[in-house]
Amino acid sequence: MTPWKESDIPDLSGRIALVTGANSGIGFDAARALAQHGAHVVMACRTRAKAEAAHDTIVALRPSGSISILDLDLTDLDSVRRAAKTFLTDHPRLDLLINNAGVMAVPKQKTVDGFEMQFGTNHLGHFALTADLMTALLATPRSRVVNVSSLAHQGGFMNFDDLQSEKRYSPWLAYGRSKIANLMFTYELQRRLHETETTTIATAAHPGGSNTNLAHDVSGIGGVLMRVAEPVVRKVMQSSEMGALPTLRAAVDSDASGGDYYGPDGFMEQRGHPVKVKSNKRSHDALKMRQLWDVSCELTGADWTALSAS
Repeated sequence: MTPWKESDIPDLSGRIALVTGANSGIGFDAARALAQHGAHVVMACRTRAKAEAAHDTIVALRPSGSISILDLDLTDLDSVRRAAKTFLTDHPRLDLLINNAGVMAVPKQKTVDGFEMQFGTNHLGHFALTADLMTALLATPRSRVVNVSSLAHQGGFMNFDDLQSEKRYSPWLAYGRSKIANLMFTYELQRRLHETETTTIATAAHPGGSNTNLAHDVSGIGGVLMRVAEPVVRKVMQSSEMGALPTLRAAVDSDASGGDYYGPDGFMEQRGHPVKVKSNKRSHDALKMRQLWDVSCELTGADWTALSAS
């Protein structure tokens, strides 16, 4: 089978994509590739200066598509609501929502709304954003929501008795929880989309071991070791361009179906070209998926009326 490559992205002229965390790493390369294939890409980023630098880099490549910037701080639900409102005012449709932004293994801290930082940023912020943009997604034929997870979901447990890690905090356990939440959200959203008989679907992806700046957030001895080993690790890990391919395939491959999960085809899914992969058994627990949905609605106040109405 011929490996899926960036050149397999179809012409995306007339399509609109929103990519969170598009100023660096996988998000940047996903935004760049989509713009180079004709899409208008909205770079939804927290830091305006970094977003503008990334914007200028892509524009210098003279893509056939276009780029704009949207201020979005996933750690602040008010910012999420403002960003969604601005997008809906400025754009008539939304073909691709790529929920990519995230933090990894950071020291214990809270979001503006008091959530554990990793769960709040990686899951709850994107959960609320997707709900707020659902009207545009449902109004756009064959639109997609792509949630970017991680191999770290394998160590993730959805402990509803300590969802915010208030009793015990481990940076890596909290990260794994946020990443399995990404997958459970994807599968539950797809189930609900399927029930409405809409053409909108939800997919997921993970980048394998990719050379991005995410590790710079890692706390404790793990972070120190990762930074010391960085010169060696950079030679072993694949580029962010390759790491973005599973996300891109999940977003644009015409053969993708709702609930599909993409990752690299190499050893232990660490590197390689994107193929359909499987997530762990816990991520498919139907009862916990629905419980996570209900809890996420309660915590964020997310309004899914558009999905229910359709």
